[in-house]
Amino acid sequence: MSSLYVAAVLAVVVLVASVFSVELGLSVAIIEIVAGAVVGNTLHLATPDWLVFLAGFGSVVLTFLAGAEVDPAHLRATLKPSLLIGILSFAAPFVGALVVCRYGFDWDWKAAQIGGIALSTTSLAVVYAVLVETGLNATHIGKLIMSATFVSDLGTVLALSVLFISPNWWLIPFVLVSVVLIVVMPRLAGWFFARYGSRVIEPEIKGAFAALLVLMWLGEQAHSHAVLPAFLLGLAVSRTFHRHRATQQRFRVVAFALLTPFFFLRSGMNVSLPLVTANVGLLGALLALKLATKTVAVYPPARRCARHLHRRPRRHHHQLLTPLRTDQHRPAIPDRTAGRSHKHMAAGRQKWRTWPRSQVSHQIALNLDHPQRGQQRPHRAADRTSRPPRPSHHPHPIPQHDHRPNPRRAHRNQPPATT
Repeated sequence: MSSLYVAAVLAVVVLVASVFSVELGLSVAIIEIVAGAVVGNTLHLATPDWLVFLAGFGSVVLTFLAGAEVDPAHLRATLKPSLLIGILSFAAPFVGALVVCRYGFDWDWKAAQIGGIALSTTSLAVVYAVLVETGLNATHIGKLIMSATFVSDLGTVLALSVLFISPNWWLIPFVLVSVVLIVVMPRLAGWFFARYGSRVIEPEIKGAFAALLVLMWLGEQAHSHAVLPAFLLGLAVSRTFHRHRATQQRFRVVAFALLTPFFFLRSGMNVSLPLVTANVGLLGALLALKLATKTVAVYPPARRCARHLHRRPRRHHHQLLTPLRTDQHRPAIPDRTAGRSHKHMAAGRQKWRTWPRSQVSHQIALNLDHPQRGQQRPHRAADRTSRPPRPSHHPHPIPQHDHRPNPRRAHRNQPPATT
């Protein structure tokens, strides 16, 4: 079967899937997976090598973009809930499916382990694609979901590596190159974007593609996967992408227009519909088991974390005092630094910052009891228009010019009378 024929058929399927996604309001990832299953089982398309490569590269690129969407500060703030939700999302289905497959369906240990890993995984590429289409990737909940999904996906990779894959000596250069790229790329990104960015040839996107392909090759040689370093590399350069939103948008367009459709189509083409119809009862039971275990384990901490994110954060004492200190005609505390040098004024500001909490609470109460202290200063432009004119301190005020004619001057300027 010709590769061009396969490419032409899949291109038409991708276009139709996009149209159906817009009309039905569903994620294009789901429609492309279903379309791949239908096309693969009806037309019996072969899977050429270029399709396997584009699908694998698309999954790694989506993982990289998912890491670039996460804010490092937000990740540090939600590290515990991300780890908790991600670990429970992997461990609960894995243990539940492993036990049920081994003792309920009487599978051997290898088959039960594969079943547990298959039911515990959560594809970060699929989750990221759905979040981007729905616009949740820019919200706090969306960033938390991506972080937790990465932890769950990492557990799947580690379980596969421990149970079924024996690493070799290539693992050492794979780890070393990953660490070097994660450390060096963020430091060179500012100079690289300033020197070579904003061009039609897109050197910044090509550089990211080159780094990801190197990681994929080393991961394949080490019998591992590049999902972990790809996500961490995206997380490392996320600040640069946040400063260059146009480049991030172009990167996303390239991924969603060319790479991710083949990833989802190939995932659907690997599904055998005759086997699905023959074992629909077993598949339904495994699906219900996965949903039940994951819901029971993940829902309570996820709900608690969602309430915490929607709750208004408490303002600290220095945040409460900053407007009182900067937006008043008079400072909240009598300013005893007037007429002193900048050194003494800096010392006074430092003393303001190091007040004990009792004095801080007392000062807040004073400002609440005296609203005139908390009155905000009007804008400077409004001051010039609303304030009365300042009195002049000149001992002899200069009178305004009178345009009426002066009779004395008029008399002086008259010509002399003739006799």
